Amino acid sequence: MEPVTLTTDRLVLRAVGPHDTRAVYEAAQDPGIQRWTTVPSPYLPEHASGFTRQLVPDGWEQGSMFTFGVFLPGGELAGMLGLTMRSLGVAEVGFWATAEHRGRGYVTEATLTACRWIFTMVGVDRVEWRAEVGNHPSRAVAERAGFTIEGTLRSALNNKGVRRDCWVGSLLPSDLGLPSTAPYLPARG
Repeated sequence: MEPVTLTTDRLVLRAVGPHDTRAVYEAAQDPGIQRWTTVPSPYLPEHASGFTRQLVPDGWEQGSMFTFGVFLPGGELAGMLGLTMRSLGVAEVGFWATAEHRGRGYVTEATLTACRWIFTMVGVDRVEWRAEVGNHPSRAVAERAGFTIEGTLRSALNNKGVRRDCWVGSLLPSDLGLPSTAPYLPARG
């Protein structure tokens, strides 16, 4: 699949490329991003280069991972969001915000925009969110975006060689008033 660009009144979501390597590198120096996400730590220039030059384009080309830089209209990087295909009709969302742009609703807005896109254009019927227990900012974004928190999974994340418990939540097309590709029959009682 060719990368797509999504826009809102405040944001431009587009694939990052080689020209974004420095901005990605600088943003990923934030200790919070290194602590709560699976980016390497320390985060070196070659990590940013591999991300923008290989990982992002390969994910789009293979239809396995759709990564968007979250940019302000003037071109400043405000965050990163990825939708990784996990199984047929299921994707997992991951995101981070740059330190200077946290608390403004950009990542929530980007999450909703990207989820609407993947539901309508890719045919996904479930987007999962996972975060290490204790990552309250990530959970707040998921909840503001309408994800239903489904529980805690033991030893379900591996972050830098350490198994960790994580929260899990989901967003369905119907949560956004969109149709699913297949009928959904929720459990009763």
